[in-house]
Amino acid sequence: MSDDAPFDASLVPPALLTIDLEAIAAEFGTPLFVYDEGELRRRAREYVEKFGVGCVTYASKAFLCIAIARLVHEEGLHLDCATGGELSVALRAGVPGDRIVLHGNNKSSEELAAAIESGIGRIALDSADELDRLDALMGDRAGRADRTEPLDVLVRVTPGVEAHTHEYIETGTEASKFGFTMTDGIALAALGRVHATPGLRLAGLHCHIGSQIYRLDAYARAIERLASLAADAKAVHGCTLDELNLGGGLGARYLSDDPELSVADYASTLNGAVERSWRSAGLGPSPRVVVEPGRSIVAPCAITVYRIGTVKEIPGVGTYAAVDGGMSDNPRPVLYGAGYEAYLPARIGDPRPRRGAVVGKHCEQGDVIVSDARFPAVVEVGDLLATPTTGAYGYSMASNYNKVPRPAVVFVRDGSPRLVVRRETTDDLVRLDVE
Repeated sequence: MSDDAPFDASLVPPALLTIDLEAIAAEFGTPLFVYDEGELRRRAREYVEKFGVGCVTYASKAFLCIAIARLVHEEGLHLDCATGGELSVALRAGVPGDRIVLHGNNKSSEELAAAIESGIGRIALDSADELDRLDALMGDRAGRADRTEPLDVLVRVTPGVEAHTHEYIETGTEASKFGFTMTDGIALAALGRVHATPGLRLAGLHCHIGSQIYRLDAYARAIERLASLAADAKAVHGCTLDELNLGGGLGARYLSDDPELSVADYASTLNGAVERSWRSAGLGPSPRVVVEPGRSIVAPCAITVYRIGTVKEIPGVGTYAAVDGGMSDNPRPVLYGAGYEAYLPARIGDPRPRRGAVVGKHCEQGDVIVSDARFPAVVEVGDLLATPTTGAYGYSMASNYNKVPRPAVVFVRDGSPRLVVRRETTDDLVRLDVE
């Protein structure tokens, strides 16, 4: 691609290429997250088609509100919640408790109790301390008639596998804060303890090696180690594992040079590796494979729309286009140097000879959204500017730094926008203050 080539429009979800963004911005304001609802549903359905009914759990940390919880539930996905707050939103959206998996590396007794009361489908056990809390809670309930079935538990394991991603989102190495390490038989002991605990049923293993992964070979190596652990658990404790939850992590395409990953290839790789590894370990029929996609469903389905407020041309540096948002609605570039692209919707097909950066309005030199941006020859105050692939870890990680209200969220379906999360007001900024 030449330096002044037009923006790669394939990064933008289809419905958002034809809709009048100026009209939407005028109605709902900027910054604004705009999602293509049809593309959201298509991506969710594709996962169910490739992995099977009951085998796909949406990772709600990527983006959660009542509307998205209802949408993925309608499309046949379960929900993964990592905190009591996420659990409460999922339940408020009408998602049945038995279609929810509770995650988290430090679940409180209150969060565990709320999950049990909801009829939670799975709890992904992360530590021995957590097992102590869960054991005590289930013991308190032992004589109560409202709990007749054992609680299904997954034991989260860190297999010591490098996922070839940023260290902050790599979760399968021995140094990870998540799960039970396989070193010194720690994960094996956890499996045995769950298996022997009244009121709990060992449903299977959980393993999440990281996020924004492009190389599928890392999954195959992790699966080999999990099969070895499953064989030891069967031999030592008599455990039979019905489910292997391999987490999420499939990468999304943020830049035009990034690969477009296939869900079909992902499913084939995981299912094939599980079948081979279980057979090689002499374990008989392989377990049901479950995945927890988040980013790969929602990230490509949204753009963030900003309004340019200042344009600076700095000799020897380039063009700074300052927008009305920044690190408060997209902290990923600051946190781990995540790359994005940008375009002017009104001139999306124009050559882009100008180089520079898209920056935010916050009091940090590091408040940069796109560090290597390309612009058309004309960039003016008042122009709309959009960044694609912002449907994950944008709104969900948003803050009020510098007391900037969080943006609204709009879903577009059949050419019509609908508000699903309203914009914060200045009144919201002080709603928790005690005067």
